[in-house]
Amino acid sequence: MSDRTSRWALAEDGDGWWHAAPVDPGAGARVSVREPAEAVRAAPAGTRWVWRSTTAVYPRLLAAGVRVERCHDIEDCELLLLGHEGRFGEPRSAAAAWARLNNAPVPPDPPQRTAEPGTQDSLFDPQPTPVPLDALLAVHADQARRLDATAHPDRMRLLTAAESAAFLVAAEMNRAGLPWRADVHRALLTELLGERYAGGGEPRRLAELADRISTAFGRRVRPELPADVIKAFAEAGIKLKSTRRWEIQELDHPAVEPLIEYKKLYRIYTAHGWGWLTDWVHEGRFRPEFIPGGTLTGRWVTNGGGALQIPKVIRRAVVADPGWRLVVADADQMEPRVLAAISRDPAFMEVAGRPEDLYTAVSRQGFSGDRDKAKLAVLGAVYGQTSGDGLKNLAALRRRFPRAVAYVDDAAKAGEEGRLVRTWLGRTCPPPVGSAESDDGEAGIPQDREDREDRGWTPSYASADTRARGRFTRNFVVQGSAADWTLLLLAALRQTLAGMRAELVFFQHDEVIVHCPAEEAGAVAEAIRAAGDRAGRIAFGDTPVRFPFTTAVVECYADAK
Repeated sequence: MSDRTSRWALAEDGDGWWHAAPVDPGAGARVSVREPAEAVRAAPAGTRWVWRSTTAVYPRLLAAGVRVERCHDIEDCELLLLGHEGRFGEPRSAAAAWARLNNAPVPPDPPQRTAEPGTQDSLFDPQPTPVPLDALLAVHADQARRLDATAHPDRMRLLTAAESAAFLVAAEMNRAGLPWRADVHRALLTELLGERYAGGGEPRRLAELADRISTAFGRRVRPELPADVIKAFAEAGIKLKSTRRWEIQELDHPAVEPLIEYKKLYRIYTAHGWGWLTDWVHEGRFRPEFIPGGTLTGRWVTNGGGALQIPKVIRRAVVADPGWRLVVADADQMEPRVLAAISRDPAFMEVAGRPEDLYTAVSRQGFSGDRDKAKLAVLGAVYGQTSGDGLKNLAALRRRFPRAVAYVDDAAKAGEEGRLVRTWLGRTCPPPVGSAESDDGEAGIPQDREDREDRGWTPSYASADTRARGRFTRNFVVQGSAADWTLLLLAALRQTLAGMRAELVFFQHDEVIVHCPAEEAGAVAEAIRAAGDRAGRIAFGDTPVRFPFTTAVVECYADAK
């Protein structure tokens, strides 16, 4: 067997020993070592490692200066397979998979650890049940059989391999960290919030705005408490359901302007203020814990640090090292392009393959060149905007791209009927449980940066649970398939960057940041473009659909927008 196809399993026995063996019989002798890095160094180059959990093993390897090319994450694969089999909620640990395989009592999964800045796992934290090497090999073989039994085995195997690769990427990004200038951050906070008072309390600018708000209401109001603000407006004869900006910004009241400003600055103060800086930025790096597949649709999350909600003004503190650059790349209109690819709508694929803005191209297909209407129609199809002008625009889109609209309509219907709905590669949407889907914070909210900031977009929320479920699954097949594509993008990009000094340091939804020497920036930008094309071909086959990026090479993250 060649090095490129070598597969080895690695397991810890609970007594401080690590055991490794080839997955394929006769491909080599077993080894027992004290450190996992010793086993990896002894294996052929290019080995695909089969282990319980990448998050449990790979950081230890990285700390020893050892990187691996490929892996199979047993616990992530188990989670994907349980979902595909309609067994949501069952424990996904390697120990649980081994117990099920032997009809033994299934242990519950250990509670999810909450990241605390600057802390390490405690000896008293719940520890996973050790899984012997032979048990790990048996579970891996069982997973291979179950993958073969899925609706589209090739796609499902691709999904599990891509998400396993994503966990390698996440561990490497966690170790590398995002470059962060603490001195710039502190200066920004003083500029925005004013000086801090001795003894604590809100900084000067927030205190001044709070005084203006209280003066406008004629009594002391605590603007950080929504209930107090709603009560103050009610006393002024104005009934509110919330203090969200879109609900208060048109009100005719002197408290509105300082309240909006207070809310914006208070969010920075609490989420990325001095306390956050002390907790999360060390030695010039911000290191959140990236977690692939952390949402129902497969999107990434972070365990602490708020890395996926860095305000634009705070991005001024993200500065490349001297002589280095940040290559910031945004996938342009990613989800509509994914819809074109998965629906196999010939006309929509042709439009999504043109070297121009997708909404502009769609606007010429029945929207008289009106880009805004075309955009609302596409978003209406993906996110379920089916009232008012959205309904009329959607009808025009359906006439021009019937297969694309039918694809999401069918997903919505399946969701309303309680059937399982899958992404293109096979990630499965959980069955309805109460109204959790509508509270997820994903479906119904455009995630493309331009779409999020478009003031003309207002999602409509179905009042009935079945309709809310349909709205969620309508979006799930597109957003989830887009998340699948990004896994392949990151895996392909990681392979290319392996021969450079460049490091992947940040990823969210449709954006990737690479920190690299200035002389490598051009090659990195080309690598991102090529990785996007390759991911499209691998995920969706040979289609006309293009996945372009808007790429900026900058010293400061804020300059990329």
